[in-house]
Order: sequence, then C-alpha cells, then structure tokens
Amino acid sequence: MKILYGVQATGNGHLSRCLEFYPALSKYADVDVLLSGIQGDLKLPFPVKYRKHGWGFVFGKKGGIDYWATAKSLKPLRFLIDVFQLDLSEYDMVINDFEPITAYARKWRFKNIECVSLSHQAAFFSKNIPRPKRKGYLAEFIFKYFAPSTRKIGLHFQAYDKGVFTPVIRKDIRELKQEYLDNEVLIYLPAFTSKAIEHHLKQFENYNFHIFSKHTKLENHQGHIHVYPVDKVNWMKRLSISSYAIMGAGFQGGAEMLYLRKKLMAIPMLAQYEQECNAKALEDMGVTVVTAIDDNFADHVKEWLENAQPIEVDFPDHTDYLARKALGVN
Repeated sequence: MKILYGVQATGNGHLSRCLEFYPALSKYADVDVLLSGIQGDLKLPFPVKYRKHGWGFVFGKKGGIDYWATAKSLKPLRFLIDVFQLDLSEYDMVINDFEPITAYARKWRFKNIECVSLSHQAAFFSKNIPRPKRKGYLAEFIFKYFAPSTRKIGLHFQAYDKGVFTPVIRKDIRELKQEYLDNEVLIYLPAFTSKAIEHHLKQFENYNFHIFSKHTKLENHQGHIHVYPVDKVNWMKRLSISSYAIMGAGFQGGAEMLYLRKKLMAIPMLAQYEQECNAKALEDMGVTVVTAIDDNFADHVKEWLENAQPIEVDFPDHTDYLARKALGVN
C-alpha cells in the first residue's frame, strides 16, 4: 500500500503529530509526506517529498492573528495550481492532518481514492466537543470544508464521542525526565511578543520565567525573566525542570503540558475560535484559563502560582492503533 500523508505546517501541533504518525504508518505502508502552510518551527527527521505554500494564518504580536499578513500570504492561484498539478494516481490512500492541497486534489480529481482525516480538527464533527457560548459559524464552516475527507479520526483532550480519541504524545515527551522545580515557569505564547508579557512578571521575583518567542532571534536575560528564540533543544531543557507552564490554547501544546503534569495556564488567541473551543475544554477539566493579557493579568498569575494543581489525565500510547485504524489494517 502506498499513501500520501498531507500535513498542515502552520504552527507546530500538526508537525508534532507527524513525528509520531509517520513511523507508525510506515510500518504498514510506503509513505510520502506533503507539507503545506507557514510558521511551523519543528524540523522533520525524515524525507518530505512535497513542500507547498498552502493556506494558513500568520501569528500576530498582540494576542491574535495578523490578518493583514495572513491576507498577503494567501495565494489562491498558486493553491489551485498545486491542487491540479498534484498527481495522486500512484497512491492508494491519502492521510490528512488538516492539509487542503491533498484533500482537494483527492476530492476534485481522484475521487476513487479514500482520504482519512487524522487530526484535532476532525474531532469537531461531533456536537459533543466543548464549545464556547458564542458559536463561530465561519470557523465551523472551515472545520467542515478546509480539508474535506471521506473518513474522520478526531483527537481531543478527552474521548468525547465515538471516533474521537485522546491526544497522540511525542515519544520524546513521553520519555522526558523531569525535576519539577517549584519556581520554574515555562511560557510559549506565539501570538504575543515577549515585551507584552515581561512587565507583568517583574513582581514575581521568586520565580524564573522562561519565555520562548517566535518574535525574537536572540536570547535576553534580565534577572528572573529569560527570553529565548524557539529552539527544540533549549525548549526541552527548560520543559524538563518547569513545574508551571503558560501556553496558548493550541491543542498539541496543551495536551503535552497536561501529560507532563504541568500546572497549566491557557491563554487562547483573540478571535481564534478553535483555541476558544480548546480553552473551554481545558477549563472544564480544571485548567486555569485567562482570556487576555491586560491590567489584571498579574493578579491572575499570582492566584494561579499560589493555587494551581496538575490535572490528572490518561493519555495512553495508541499511535500504532490509530495508524492501523486510519489505514484499515488489522
């Protein structure tokens, strides 16, 4: 069996899952990988046959999406050319993690090939997935039509419905040795600059804050506040000693913090409905959720540092099972 594995490369969550699913799928099939999208930081340690521009959003610096930069990055003609030039005739199946080029090449041109959606976004077919009171009709439309498939396998923080499974956690996260130092705080908020966060943390001198930022290229250390560019080696080093984590409400990052029993604060991106849904799910589980970094943020941090507790979760290693389920093999 030969499959094409299409992966959305905007952000790191899809790439993190690819790191696990590629070797699992490769045990049962000949796998080629197509990446499309922008702003992913993780490097894949295996061949990528196709790299496409695709569609995705650009992180802003004030807590949300940079809509102007996102609009400039959209290239509809290039997208259509990529869709109609992609030849799927040599493949028996497409596995898709919210990647539109492979999805529409299959839908428009190779209808006889099965396309299995294996992603977090696939979970939103279920009405049981936690959602905020304000429904995002455009976002729900995007969940449904951005990367259409013939079959769905969804991932979420809990198995909310049939066909929805708990997260896939990277092997290096599962094997990470931790110290849980009480005064170490890890921060990753890709939609904020470090400057938007730092001044709120100055009063907490008994804690070391390690901020990883997509908006800086150089390390900066000022007392108990440390800023780093995104780098996997340094990230894993700081992750191994931190008891606390302040993260966006992206799915994969939140799942990894829960698995590692970090005391988690989640801050969803502004007007990003998927993250609002994730935040609602996390809040229902007992995670501290803060909706904005504003004049009250330091008070929220103080209460969280004093009272937060790890959330107990059960995320079994079912990567191989899900790969076989996607491929339809026993």
